[in-house]
Amino acid sequence: MECEFPSVNSNKQEIKEIFNTVKTIAVLGLSPDSDKDSHRVAAYLQGHGFKIVPIYPKEETILGEKVYRSLEEVPFDVDMVNIFRKANALDAIADACIKKGNIKVFWAQKGIVNNEAAQKAKDAGMKVVQNACSMVEHRNL
Repeated sequence: MECEFPSVNSNKQEIKEIFNTVKTIAVLGLSPDSDKDSHRVAAYLQGHGFKIVPIYPKEETILGEKVYRSLEEVPFDVDMVNIFRKANALDAIADACIKKGNIKVFWAQKGIVNNEAAQKAKDAGMKVVQNACSMVEHRNL
């Protein structure tokens, strides 16, 4: 397995701007298991006033929110996608974000880097964060 370093990434000032403007976050791969990172991060963000939109293949509700099977099924705009999926899934996720439109931020969590997908998202006008935990970054502000 080859490790990839992020060549497309927002800086600390852009990350601060992201958290000051984002209101609705679709969490792709949000597990119902409270021991999983995706659940802890989403619960933290929800507790800090962000609207969480769970994207998960099972369950009806997670963290008290309706679960959608895919980003395409969400019937309203989301500001940011927070991705807890393998790096090779990011190409399709970037395409889904572009197709949905109005998504401002493409965020791949700690350990997740796909520069090709990130560049595609950036070229479509999204801010991109890779290999960073949204909870840690928000706490650091």
